[in-house]
Formats: sequence, structure tokens, C-alpha cells
Amino acid sequence: MPLIETSVHGTLHQLRMTRPPVNALNPELCDALAQAIADAVASGAGGIVLAGGVKVFSAGLDVPFLLSLGADRDALMQAWEAFFRAARALAACPVPVVAAMAGHAPAGGCVLALCCDYRVLAEGPFRIGLNETQVGLVAPEGIQALLARVVGPHRAERLLVAGHMPDAGQALSIGLVDELAAAEEVERRAHAWLETLIQLPREPMLQTRAIARRDVIAALAPERINLDRFVTAWTHPDTQAGLRAMLARIGK
Repeated sequence: MPLIETSVHGTLHQLRMTRPPVNALNPELCDALAQAIADAVASGAGGIVLAGGVKVFSAGLDVPFLLSLGADRDALMQAWEAFFRAARALAACPVPVVAAMAGHAPAGGCVLALCCDYRVLAEGPFRIGLNETQVGLVAPEGIQALLARVVGPHRAERLLVAGHMPDAGQALSIGLVDELAAAEEVERRAHAWLETLIQLPREPMLQTRAIARRDVIAALAPERINLDRFVTAWTHPDTQAGLRAMLARIGK
């Protein structure tokens, strides 16, 4: 089974992450996503819908896999580089991308959504956000900037410091997501938004979008992620203890 399922709907391409059970982002899934985005653009896609699973869009980075790497710094760097390649592929995509989230989007799942143009989340008990501090991590400056871009700097500070993940209603009210829909309608609403956008004069729309999204690409510049420092922090005993405690709580 492919890690990304691609379906074509006229000029729109839908990319669905299909790594059960929760689309945990390991290097293979991240690389498959980056390649699928490139393939869709090369095939002439006018817009892309990024979808995940039912109840969980993506649970974020594959923490058990990352912990299995132990103190292998090179392997850890390679794994995190794969994730940021996928994020940068979304951020730099030359055509609009909508995150169609029929479920939770914590941590890395939220980062992927923040790299998209528009976010549709399922109504109900679903949550989205950057909960890094709750498991002993520090979100890099660039990732913090992505959150501040959509909710404002003060609200982003409050969310980031507490590691709080708003529920669907709260996420809509603060602008973290653009729209709520019944879970079974999320993808249809994502397609509908894109269909409206691509009816506009193409080049003016795309050029305006490119200018407006320069800060998204800039936020993911290597110097604003500082992966070397992040991986050093990842191996800190406090962080490792926090991650293992989190896995124990969810039964991994």
C-alpha cells in the first residue's frame, strides 16, 4: 500500500496520507509526501488537498521510531530533515494547498497544516496545536512564527508556552483553522474552497499568493529552525523522560 494515495478531480489533486494507524511522520512518509507534491505540480495540478485519516489527520512525528534511534545523531538529523523537507514542500508549493483534517492534528500534524493555504477541521472533540512543551520540547523559532502568523503573536505565545491544543471550536474562533465541517464533509469543503480560488484569473492569483506567503517559506529557512540545536535538545534527559512518559500515557 502506498504511503500517499493520489486521486485527481479535474485540475485538483488530492493527496491522502495512508500510514496506519495515525499517519505518524517517519522519513518514508515525509519523503513520499514531498515527492507526491512535486508530482502533482508536474502533472499540472491547479490546487492540492492534503488529507489524512479519520479521527487523526496526522499524530505528528513518529516518536517511537525517533526514540529507537537512541543517541545516533546522524540518524536523528536525517529523520528531522525529512520532516522539514515535507514541510518546505508544502510551504513552497506553487499552487494552493488545503489541509482537510477529519481528526486531530497535534505537533507535526499541525505544522503541516500551518504550511497550507487553508485549513478545514472536523467539528467535534478534535484538537490541533503545538504541544511540544508538554513533552519536553522547544518549538523552533520558525515553527513559532508559523503559528503567530495565523493567530497573532500574543495568542501564539500563550498557546506555545502552555503547549495547549485548542479544540475545534476554539481553533476556529482564534483563526487557527479557517472552517469547520462535519467529518464526512471536510474533504468536500476543502475541494469547494479550492474550486472557488482557481476560478480567479490564474496568474494574478498565483503571483499575489506567492507574495503573501513569502513569510511562510522564510519561517522554514534552516537558520530559523536550527536543527542542530533542536536535535541536541531532543537528546536531553528531561526531553527523553517527557517523551517516554507521553508514550506510556497513550499505551505505546
